Amino acid sequence: MIYVSNKAKEKIQQFLSEFPEAHRADRFLRVSVIGGGCSGLSYKLDFDSMPQPHDQVFEDNGIKVVTDLKSFLYLVNTTLEFSDGLNGKGFYFNNPNASRTCACGESFSV
Repeated sequence: MIYVSNKAKEKIQQFLSEFPEAHRADRFLRVSVIGGGCSGLSYKLDFDSMPQPHDQVFEDNGIKVVTDLKSFLYLVNTTLEFSDGLNGKGFYFNNPNASRTCACGESFSV
């Protein structure tokens, strides 16, 4: 499961509201893990409307989250968070599988 905090939900809904109404219903949040960053792996967030074979589909806190199977292995029980304010990071991941993260929090290793 991939979880979505209340703050992240609010921000995702705000972004989704910017899509034309006719295209909102079929949009979902795609979360993936790609190679790169200081620690070796980085998170990627996109809005998508085209499910792929072998996608893992979750819904938490009213948000549909989709990830490919390979990324899911790194994301099991991860929570998508959002922080704003003076020291805000924007979206970030609380990933219990990460053994190390970089100082900026945008990459990790397991």
